[in-house]
This record gives sequence, C-alpha cells and structure tokens, in this order.
Amino acid sequence: MPSSHKTSEERTVATMKPSEQTFFGGCPHDCPDTCAMIYKVRGGRLVEVRGNPEHPLTRGGLCVKLKDYHDHHYNADRVLYPLKRNGPKGSRQYVRITWDEALSTIKRRWTEIMDEYGAEAILPYNYLGNEGLLQGLNVGDAFFNRLGATVCEKTFCASGSSTAWLLTVGPTGGIDPESFIHSKYIVLWACNSASTNLHHWRIIKEAQKRGAKIIVIDAFRSRTAKAADWHIVPRPGTDGALAMALINILINDDLLDHDYIEKYTVGFDELKARVQEFAPEYAENITGVAADDIRKLAREFYHTQPSVIRLGVALERSAGGGQTIRAVCCIPALTGSWRHVGGGLLQMPVWEFPVHWDRVCRPEWIKPGTRVVNSLQLGAALTGEINLDPPIMSLMVYNANPMSQAPETDTIARGLAREDLFTVAAEHFITDTASYADIILPATMAGEHDDMMFSWGHFYWTLNQKAIEPQGECASNTEIFRRLAKTFGFNDPQFTRTDREMIQHYIDWDTPQMQGITMETFLSRGYAHLNNGTPDDRCPHKDGNFPTPSGKCEFVASGAVKGNFVAPPLRQMYEAMQGGEPIDPVPGYVPPKENPQTNPQLAQRFPLNIVSPKSHGFLNSCYANEAKKIKGQGEQFVLISPADATARGIREGAWVKVFNDRGGFHAQARVTDDVKAGVVVATLGYWRSKNRGGGSVNCVSSKAFVNMGHAPTYCDNLVEVALAD
Repeated sequence: MPSSHKTSEERTVATMKPSEQTFFGGCPHDCPDTCAMIYKVRGGRLVEVRGNPEHPLTRGGLCVKLKDYHDHHYNADRVLYPLKRNGPKGSRQYVRITWDEALSTIKRRWTEIMDEYGAEAILPYNYLGNEGLLQGLNVGDAFFNRLGATVCEKTFCASGSSTAWLLTVGPTGGIDPESFIHSKYIVLWACNSASTNLHHWRIIKEAQKRGAKIIVIDAFRSRTAKAADWHIVPRPGTDGALAMALINILINDDLLDHDYIEKYTVGFDELKARVQEFAPEYAENITGVAADDIRKLAREFYHTQPSVIRLGVALERSAGGGQTIRAVCCIPALTGSWRHVGGGLLQMPVWEFPVHWDRVCRPEWIKPGTRVVNSLQLGAALTGEINLDPPIMSLMVYNANPMSQAPETDTIARGLAREDLFTVAAEHFITDTASYADIILPATMAGEHDDMMFSWGHFYWTLNQKAIEPQGECASNTEIFRRLAKTFGFNDPQFTRTDREMIQHYIDWDTPQMQGITMETFLSRGYAHLNNGTPDDRCPHKDGNFPTPSGKCEFVASGAVKGNFVAPPLRQMYEAMQGGEPIDPVPGYVPPKENPQTNPQLAQRFPLNIVSPKSHGFLNSCYANEAKKIKGQGEQFVLISPADATARGIREGAWVKVFNDRGGFHAQARVTDDVKAGVVVATLGYWRSKNRGGGSVNCVSSKAFVNMGHAPTYCDNLVEVALAD
C-alpha cells in the first residue's frame, strides 16, 4: 500500500471541544440536479451530509451516490499527500513526497520539455469531475493559457447538442424544469431521468399524477421507460429519421400553429421541402418504429398542450446526432407549444447563468496559432496516431478519468505507458488514469473548499461552503493552480485571488438575472433562483424573442450559412463547436456510422449495436472504486435479448466478453426483454482495474465525432458478444 495512506486512528480529526456547526453545500458532480446540501460538522469532523430541505427543487433529497458523502471524505484509499511514482507505470507504486518536491519536479520537467519542444508539448486534460464555477471545468484554463500549452477541446458531453440548440433557438435556457408540473404531454427523448435527473423525475411523476402523459423515446427499456405511459423504441442512432417523420406528419396533416410559424420562425418552406422524403413508412424501415405510432405521437403532441420535450444527452451520441437535435428543436415551434407555461423544450439551462467566462479562462493569453487537441482523441494524440509536431511529452489530468470515460481506452493505456511521457494527476484516489502518473497531487473534496455551483439542469445557483479543513495535505483545484502559478513566477491577480474573491469576480452581478441577489443571499440560505421568471409564469418564447441572429426559431440556421452571430463571444462559441466543418443549415437525417443497415460488412463480424448509458449507482467513474457502491450497482453487466443470448449459447449470469476491433471487456450477462434483438446495453463508469478480465465499456467506443460540435459517438458502435474464456 502506498505510504501516503493512514490508519483510521491516524485519520481521526483532533478536537479540543466537541461542537456542532452546519454549512451550505452544493453537489459537485456532473449531474443536472446540482443538489443543495447541508454539511454537519462536529469537532472539526464532517459527520453528516444531507439534502437541504428548503431548496424548492431538490427538497432535501439526495441520490444513492451521495447518501454517505460524509464518509467518502474519509475513505481509507484516499490520496492525502503528494506522491511520486517508484514502480512501473500502472503499478500503483508510489512514495510520499512534500509539496515543495512535487512542485519543483513539475517545474523542472516542464521547463526541460518547453526548452526542447516548446510549451505546446504540454497538454492539460480535464472535464467535469467537479462541476463548480471555481473548481470545475475551467479551473486550469488561465494557467495553461499563460503557460502556452496546447489547448484541450473539451467535448465529452452535449457539445453536439449545444451546437444544434444554439443554431436553432440560440442561448436560451428553455422552459424551467419546475414548469413541467404544468405540462400535459411530456416527451423524454434519450433521457433516463429516474437514474440521472432524479429531482426533475419527481416533478414529472407529479405531473403524471395530475393527468400528464409521459412518453419515453429510448433504445432500451430503462427505469424511466418502465414508469412511462408509452415507450417508443427506435434503433440506435436513427432518432433523426423519427424526428423528420414527425415533422413530415405535422406539416402534411396540417398539425401546425400557422400564426406562430409566420411570426416567430424562419425557413418553414425549406424545412417543408426537406421532410417530404421522410414519410412515416420510410422512417419505419429505418427506425423500427411503426408508422402508425409515429402518426400517433405527432397528433398527440400537437393536440395535447402544453406539450414539452426533454432532450437527453444521449440523443447526440451517434454520427448524425447534431442534425437529430436540430430536427427535434423545430417541433415545439411548429406546434406552438412555446405559447404555454410548461410547453416547449428543455436542454441545458446553463445558458442563462451570468458568468464572465473570459475572466475565468483568460482566452486573450492564448498565443495566435496555438494548436488544439480534442479530449476524445487522447489515445491517438499520445500514441502518434495523430501526427503532432511537437509531440505530447507531458500531460496533466485533473477533474477527469479518461481510462474509464474516454473512447478507445486501450489506446489511451498504451499512450500513458510511454516512459518518455511525464504525467501529473490531481486526484482523490489512484484511479486507473492516475496509476500511470509520475506525480499525483492530492485534491480536496467538496466539503473542504469553497465554490459556487451553476447547473445544467435547473435555474438555481448553489453555494458550497468549506466546512472542514482539508484532509492530510490536500489542496483545492484553485489552490493547486495558485501554487503552480507561483512556482512559474506568474504574478497576475488571476493567480492570487482567494476563492471568495473569485466568486465575486467571475459572476456578472449586474445582469437582470442577478437582480436582487447578492452574496448575502447565498450566505443566508445557500441558493438563489435566477431572476428569469417563476415556474408558474416562465414562458420565454410565447412571443418569439429567441436569442438567435433573426430573433426567431431558425428552421434554416443563419449561423451555419452567414456566421452573423449575436456577439463576438457567441460567434466564437459557434465556430469552436462547429470545428470549422460545414453544417447543413436545414435539419435532416445523417445515418449512424456503425449500423447493420449502413455498414453491413462490419456487421458481419460485429452484428450488435451497443448502447452505454450512465450507471444508476455511479456518477460517471466516481464511486466505482467503493465496495458498497459496487454492491448496489452490481458488477459490470450487459443486457442482451433472449434471441441474441440463445444464438450464442449465453445463459443468465454467464460471464461474457463484449468486443470489437478496438478492444473488449468482460461482463455478466443479463438476459432480458428490456432490449430488442440486435442491441446490447452496458452502463459506463466501471474501473477496468476492478473489473473481471479487465477492460470497461469504452474499450469498444470509437473516437469518431458526431457531425456537429466534435461530440462523441458513444452510442454508434458495433460489437460481438461471446462466452468468456
């Protein structure tokens, strides 16, 4: 065991006098719920974390991941001190060192690399292992921009969806998720709310009790689908054809709000012409959804108002995902659903949170011509599959575990194993990724630092207060980068502000959304709803007012044609998400890349589509190293239909190997009617080091991009399943 680990007696926090305090908390995880929490501290030790019962949306509830979050802070396997590798990469052999030695080693190695190769030989790699404004996605951007490192393009989640959303309706938050209580017809499209959006699911269930009809469109029977009134099951990656067929019926059967279309949309004639080829019978052949069911869905959505669509992240995760979401985003404008409270669309309310992102990231420090490497291409970048000059000679990983979450993880493992690659990781545990690091820096957990949490699932800011002192010598992400900046002699105020000063500096307090909200608001109750309407009256596009170049819902995307965006920051956002690739301005259907219909030659060897949703018991790869959470979630499993299981001699509970040319993983077979023949499902998040036979689901995932936003094609992969040796 690494020398950094302490016994439980050594870990006990010394107290002079027992006392009890409470602090406000915000869940740090990459989840739309962003739960408001209460930390209870006794004698300097975090003894309880519970939901804040005063929060109008989360109402004191926490998901199964967070039920024992206080204990998580004291996990016996946690990294508490800086570590230096003293064994082979991947062996988890480390010795404790001081912070001074860790920082001086990083300074020396990076200086040597920059002298020989240039700063672009250094690649920062991070994502939403923490979702906070301070500690999260952009915490290291300013430092690495100042250093001159390669820019990492972060497109794990919703970049294709966001590109399509912005091109169609602009940076609007859509309807308030709490407004779903007023909805009468709710479509959850590729969204397993019961497992990944628990508090919104409560509102949806309440609406169902009041008479709303719940429709789930998903490629397998999830927990959410089982509780819905109607489950529609398209073949993986064919949702775009379904959406285009729905529009075909709405237009050709005159299920339209003509007044809304005339006043508040552009491009109707072009859209009408495009959808004519997508008759319901044609879409049935592609999707497997009966033509009569497509007609029924279109008619009910039009006639049952308020009708609303909740877009799931999974909807983007096939080759044509961007165009799919463009098509779906047109539907509420065609039917006039936006006229009603509880009608329209919900994607990510994050667009309305007022943040000075330029102050957070300092993009002006990026030198002209600095190269960009996409996070989904990590394996190819490290192994030379992508020809980079200079090559990547150092990697710093924080808020991320690509050995679980990124595609083609076998290739990543080969890249991380390079002896000439100097790797730094800031982590809570020695993850599968961190096990290859030369230096590991101990990072704080949420109860040990300050932060402000925005949300991609609701309109509440949530304050996270530091409740206890960090365990051991752990440091917050902001503090880690303050120390690195000092080590490199960067003295800009960017790197000297305290966390509380960062909150004040980063939030745009002068916007209408923050009217009446001050820091005292958060210190007194822990949260605040943006000043953008209440759930009972928010109807953002009743009279159009879309934040697009035209001010209307754009069936023909002017942004894709002219580039005449609202403002320079938004223009940069569009251009970055498009990746410089041409975008068809009219919605359409782009077939999946790996599909028995579109790629029959590949399907001869790998005939099964695999879908890899998030696990119910893990949060991405968080908690997948804890025995109690693994017990609740179960070992890595694969759902397989009775027909496919019988054809392969597979029985319930048998260990199988799921594989393709990119790699494979072992899983326990669950033979079930929850999936149709030709489709298998394996949830992600498992650590390959803790999985029987090694590997995890992203061993088989392709690094290919979606057609917009460089999004990942996690649900556009073919595999075979066979009994394990």
